[in-house]
Amino acid sequence: MMLLDFSLYQLVAIALVFIWTGFVRTGLGFGGAALGLPLMLFVQNNPLLWLPIIGVHLLFFSGLTLLNRLHNVDWKYLRHSSVYIIPPALIGVFGLVNLPVLWLNSFIYSVTLFYGFTWLLNRGIESRHVWADRGLLILGGYIAGMSLTGAPLMVAVYMRNVSKYQLRDTLFVLWFILVSIKMTMFIALSVDLHFLTALTLLPVAAIGHILGLKAHNAIMRNDLLFKRWVGGGLVAVSMMGLWELYGKQAQDFL
Repeated sequence: MMLLDFSLYQLVAIALVFIWTGFVRTGLGFGGAALGLPLMLFVQNNPLLWLPIIGVHLLFFSGLTLLNRLHNVDWKYLRHSSVYIIPPALIGVFGLVNLPVLWLNSFIYSVTLFYGFTWLLNRGIESRHVWADRGLLILGGYIAGMSLTGAPLMVAVYMRNVSKYQLRDTLFVLWFILVSIKMTMFIALSVDLHFLTALTLLPVAAIGHILGLKAHNAIMRNDLLFKRWVGGGLVAVSMMGLWELYGKQAQDFL
């Protein structure tokens, strides 16, 4: 599907969502897909349309950000954690390609709803033990493979094990690795990458990327307030998405 297939209102909505994802990706250092994909599904409810586009953008912008930042990456912990993240991520990609769209969308909205409530209620995902670290990394890797929305789970572990001065750059390398694997598997499984659409939307996402870079320090100073507002939005969006998926079926049943 090309952008020309969408109406003017849909094109405006797509542009705003990709500005938002670019802003979140660099403003927080994670969460562009988690906070953007549920909104994209309102425009076109096929995750396999949006995820390759998000992947292309993430590779481009994370690579651009890391050009002069590779010295600031915690390579030791990245290697250690990848053992728990990458295998379930591969399994998640196979699920993404083979599961019905209804199941995938339900999964995405449910995961997003969980994130929304944790942020809205200021109940951050925490990891205090090694076994909990491993569990969150495995689950986060699987969700990242399925929908690129596993970042908050993995970030909870990385925050405990990586210096805050190295955190964002280390996470960008992790996202780059995970998305590279995902895109390679898409190609191997003959999934359409929608590459021309991704290139067309690149300047739009760049606006959000630049705004996020400028706002990063301010967001970090007001992290809890920012997440609480975003959490409320995620809860609302996820509830509407789930209602759209199942509301009509419930009404017909009643």
